Amino acid sequence: MSISIENLTKIYGTQKAVDHISFEVKKGEIVGFLGPNGAGKTTTLRTISGMLRPKSGEVYFEGESITKLAPHKVVGRGISHVPEGRMVFANLTVWENLRMGAYLRHGLAAIEHELEFVYSIFPRLKERAKQMAGTLSGGEQQMLAIGRALMAKPKFLMLDEPSLGIAPLLVRSIFETIVEINRTQKLAILLVEQNANLALEISHYGYVLESGSITMRDDSSKLRNNPEIRKAYLGG
Repeated sequence: MSISIENLTKIYGTQKAVDHISFEVKKGEIVGFLGPNGAGKTTTLRTISGMLRPKSGEVYFEGESITKLAPHKVVGRGISHVPEGRMVFANLTVWENLRMGAYLRHGLAAIEHELEFVYSIFPRLKERAKQMAGTLSGGEQQMLAIGRALMAKPKFLMLDEPSLGIAPLLVRSIFETIVEINRTQKLAILLVEQNANLALEISHYGYVLESGSITMRDDSSKLRNNPEIRKAYLGG
């Protein structure tokens, strides 16, 4: 098992953003995390990555609790988080952004090897290595955000809305790359995505989060054929 969340609760003021949710992402698995805006998906990812502290519950990674670790310690354990909105360093070059992703890594050869891997899956980043990240298109910035996360050589990758604000052709390309990363690197991936069709197409298992609670869970193929899911998220 890669990661296990048990009875996680996060409260903002008097509002429960996440209410006693439990789920897991196994090694080498892509898990889709679906639900409407405000359901608690982003809060869950931020809590796993250490950016937020839960009211209660535990996050276990490879059998050890990481619930109270600082964000850089979570990264050091092998968890990378690509946030909603990409959050690239606009005033740094593409190359500098990628090197920032490797700030906890040691050994120049290992870092260079990872850089070449990122360039191999996102050739456009190599073409724009000296370009300021803020001048890239939305799709290119998403590639950069994913590439930067991969520079840490994670065992578990969290992606928050990777299709947001990106042209449809590039969305398909990025999702194909996510599948390739999962296949070749055996990387566990938790995917938060509004495009439920795509999320369920590439994931192995799915969870539906509504009002802070998990309301449905099943194999992604079964969720795609579920009448309730089709009506609510897949356009009938």
